[in-house]
Amino acid sequence: MEFEFEGRTEKEAIDKAAAELGLEKDDFDVEILETQKTGLFKKGYVRIRVHTGNTTFRPNEAGFKDTQASAPKREAVFGEPVPQNEFEQKMTDFISGLIEKMGYPGNVSILFREKNKLGIKIDSSFSSILIGKKGKNLDALQLLLNIYAGRLGKDDVRVILDTENYRIRREESLVRLAYNVAEKVRESRGSILLEPMNPFDRWLIHTTLNDINDVETKSEGDGLYKQVRVYYRGFK
Repeated sequence: MEFEFEGRTEKEAIDKAAAELGLEKDDFDVEILETQKTGLFKKGYVRIRVHTGNTTFRPNEAGFKDTQASAPKREAVFGEPVPQNEFEQKMTDFISGLIEKMGYPGNVSILFREKNKLGIKIDSSFSSILIGKKGKNLDALQLLLNIYAGRLGKDDVRVILDTENYRIRREESLVRLAYNVAEKVRESRGSILLEPMNPFDRWLIHTTLNDINDVETKSEGDGLYKQVRVYYRGFK
């Protein structure tokens, strides 16, 4: 499910979302739709979209409450790559079988465990193919994993799939891109529209540039892969 919230700052908007939905901040994903920094004649403004997966809600005095909030939480365990329970085993077996059928086999193991989040790693000589252009193949495999997790009754667990540390390298690349584009926008006093990105990549661009006073960002387009426009404040 998706909800939109507004606030003067990103923190205020996220706090409002957590309070009204009756969730912890780690229980939902945040996509920044629009930011407007505080200026001489205008107040700061942030609009976000909250993604809650397949979780259902029921109204209460605070607004909404997660009907699965009382479900038992997974214990945080780190440092052990071997699956530790039936759910982890099914997840690793699923992705291992999937890439095997695709013709790009590899070794699958647990990368990390956090509260309501599970990291899975693929070691394969075909990693570049599994990643795909701009990570789209990896994103598609990750989506299938999360759908499968939902069918196993684990809607509250977000599964992160990685190979060759692509996720970290992608984040570093996007941060560099954001700063380079911001510099070009400041020089031209114009705007630049970036390529379509998934929600997390767009969020990274928004937050990276959030503290640059004369540069603003906003998402444009429809669907999962929207574009981020980076523009100089005052550009029309």
